[in-house]
Amino acid sequence: MLPPIVTFFLNELSNNNNRKWFADNKPLYIEAKSAFEEVISTLISTVAEVDPDMKDVTPKESIFRIFRDVRFSKDKTPYKTHFDAFIAKKGGRKSIYAGYYLHLTPGNSLFGGGIYAPIPEILKALRQEIFNFPDEFKSIINNLDFKMVYNQLFEDKLIMAPKGFPRDFPNVELLKYKSYITSHPLSDDDLSSPELQDKFRMLINTLYPFNAFLNRAIDFQEEKLDF
Repeated sequence: MLPPIVTFFLNELSNNNNRKWFADNKPLYIEAKSAFEEVISTLISTVAEVDPDMKDVTPKESIFRIFRDVRFSKDKTPYKTHFDAFIAKKGGRKSIYAGYYLHLTPGNSLFGGGIYAPIPEILKALRQEIFNFPDEFKSIINNLDFKMVYNQLFEDKLIMAPKGFPRDFPNVELLKYKSYITSHPLSDDDLSSPELQDKFRMLINTLYPFNAFLNRAIDFQEEKLDF
């Protein structure tokens, strides 16, 4: 189960999102952050049981900062009101690879994965892999277990076929995605359940074939380019 201090801190921060409160409650933040790091450490170990490429990933490189960049935002609140982490080989949250994402916000948490807004060279490689092996990719995303858990891919798509690919390709819709990501909601009851680790294991096992397909394409691309 998720340590209660994590939810408590995030709820308090949501109601007091200002620098004075944060400074006055720095010990509370440190305690909650440490608890979340333990969650991610355990999650990395669980991911590595299925995806050995993740065994050397660390919580430090996976966890996102809680401080917001407000320079170009109308919302000037200084802190995120969630904890999140991205577990991926060769860089964690900064990796070019598909990985596993956990987002914790009381009442609006999720687990998911894939690759969000990849650089053009990587996106083209992903589309090329799908173009070359459409039946394999469809067998993954149309698998009954996958669809029951993750339902669909994030619907941020081009209107037309991407440049360099034929418009009459029968599976052209699969090439239009700008990101290849999916997610599964986590309720507060899920997070407080003693069965949470089993839930994570199921989510990871179901997501692994999707990530493995994407990372195969990225591995091939990385051999050609110096990232």
